[in-house]
Amino acid sequence: MLFTPLSLREVTLRNRIAVSPMCQYSAGPDGRATEWHLVHLGSRAVGGAGLVVFEATAVEARGRISPADLGLWEDGQIEPLARIVRFVEQHGAVACVQLAHAGRKASVRAPWDRAGEPLAAGEGGWEVAGASAVPFGPAHPVPRPLDASGLRGVVEAFVSAARRALSAGFRALELHFAHGYLVHQFLSPLANRREDGYGGSLEHRTRLAREITSAVRGVWPERLPLLVRVSATDWAEGGWDIEGTVALARALKELGVDLVDTSSGGLVPTAQVPVGPGYQAAFAERIRREAGLATGAVGMITAPEQAEHILRTGQADLVLLARELLRDPYWPIHAALRLRAQPAWPAQYERAR
Repeated sequence: MLFTPLSLREVTLRNRIAVSPMCQYSAGPDGRATEWHLVHLGSRAVGGAGLVVFEATAVEARGRISPADLGLWEDGQIEPLARIVRFVEQHGAVACVQLAHAGRKASVRAPWDRAGEPLAAGEGGWEVAGASAVPFGPAHPVPRPLDASGLRGVVEAFVSAARRALSAGFRALELHFAHGYLVHQFLSPLANRREDGYGGSLEHRTRLAREITSAVRGVWPERLPLLVRVSATDWAEGGWDIEGTVALARALKELGVDLVDTSSGGLVPTAQVPVGPGYQAAFAERIRREAGLATGAVGMITAPEQAEHILRTGQADLVLLARELLRDPYWPIHAALRLRAQPAWPAQYERAR
């Protein structure tokens, strides 16, 4: 199963191993990709992954997590990404970009710089936006709630970024609705205290997610797959949960989404997350079963046999690896050898067989 091709619309992955989007906090000050991204992402394509998902890429400058995030809010950011896309595709993988807006979790330092603390205005920080005037944590600024004009602007920013992603040559697109970032902030009652058409009921809280998806699907070619990353639960009382996620997945399917990349958490810093091997796979299985939509499983997937089990037991259609692919960019080749499948050796490395 792990080395069975997976077709999504008119795009076929050579196997069911995906590089999970991992922020590198290494972009230039203008949001452009650098040589670091070329080597980081390119090496995972050379290593045999079927899908390479580029890190959270901001649809507007204020939507960056940090000043060193990738962006697609202006045309000058297209070619630096296109260079990497060409390399990834030349080595047999499908290139996918994750479009994102950090909302109230924007304007912070890189994780290795004072533990990702919020940036002050004098340090290059900026005003953050969100669903409601509820900060992420005690040290974080109170976000400015988006009004009707701001919401339209966010939708338009996702659409414009999707068009630029197509120009860069990406053959798959992922919308980031997880990990406590802007759209997740609208989904969860813990961050959304609105009393208008974007707050309160499940239908209203999922409205922005549905509007972005519909608008992006309208400009993203029918032949190319559209993915969405969700947090299946906030791991916090009164927050977003798996029941809401299944309902959202059903709506996303109707809007043309092809796969739900199933993660969890990230909305509140106090969440108690029971991290362990494959701890989120059950959420992917439930969405797959109850929404009738392909899913990706992510989270502490490390062993080839574990990944194979997730797929063979119907928990997901795709596995996404993050930390394990940081430790071993050639994990897909090593997994193929372990499972007695055909490894995707690049020609330059054939002598290593």
